Amino acid sequence: MKYNYLQKVYYSDEQNDEIVDFNLKPKKIDGKYKYLHKNPFYNIFSFILYFIFAKIIVWFYIKFRRIKIVNRKILKKQKGGYFVYANHTCQINDAFHPTYTCLNKKPHFVCSSINVNQPVLGKITPMLGALPLPDTIEATRNFNKAMEKIVKKHPIVIYPEAHLWPYYTKIRPFGDKSFRYPVQFKKPVYTFTTTHQLKKPGKKPKIVVYVDGPFYPDYNLSPIEQRKDLHAKVFNSLVQNSKNSNYEYLTYIKKEIQGDNK
Repeated sequence: MKYNYLQKVYYSDEQNDEIVDFNLKPKKIDGKYKYLHKNPFYNIFSFILYFIFAKIIVWFYIKFRRIKIVNRKILKKQKGGYFVYANHTCQINDAFHPTYTCLNKKPHFVCSSINVNQPVLGKITPMLGALPLPDTIEATRNFNKAMEKIVKKHPIVIYPEAHLWPYYTKIRPFGDKSFRYPVQFKKPVYTFTTTHQLKKPGKKPKIVVYVDGPFYPDYNLSPIEQRKDLHAKVFNSLVQNSKNSNYEYLTYIKKEIQGDNK
């Protein structure tokens, strides 16, 4: 049974509609942008910022909000880096819980350049693992080199739905382009599915995250077919686990397009 709260959100396109307006401008990521830093002081500060401050803050946030992570133990068996695909329904939780869920490995996040173009946080988020999407060919080469090096030891988190839809309980359709990374680097894939479950009608739901995997492409297929095969496995995992949501804090309603009822 699904309980509906009174607030309604209207949308027209599951793949492109922006539900949350952050009032922030993106930054052009060109060949001058540094994804990897050799400066020892930068890397020492980044280590301290993440392992001393960020992990403590995240731990308290998870415990205070009573967020439940289901099946996190399967990540203990995973040696080296891997890719994570997750739905995008909570601004703070989506940024925080992978730090807790990925155990002692520092996750890196593929994200919009908006995340590195803020006055103060824009300098900090790269130290915490932000990997803004490139805008030029040269930046794309640097981005790929950084991904290849990072994923040898660390998880890389991707939100394939791209846009944040707060408290959305289903999985929105997304393409298979981002699956070229695990195919190219031959790394396993896991899914983190955030669900929203009834705590008390009218109140914000309880967050429960389901960890699933590992998933691998069928290496007997061509690279393009491997990408599609992996996309299907990941999408199915997200959809199946999202069915554990049983509470709509916000009700999403698709707008009728003029002419649909003719």
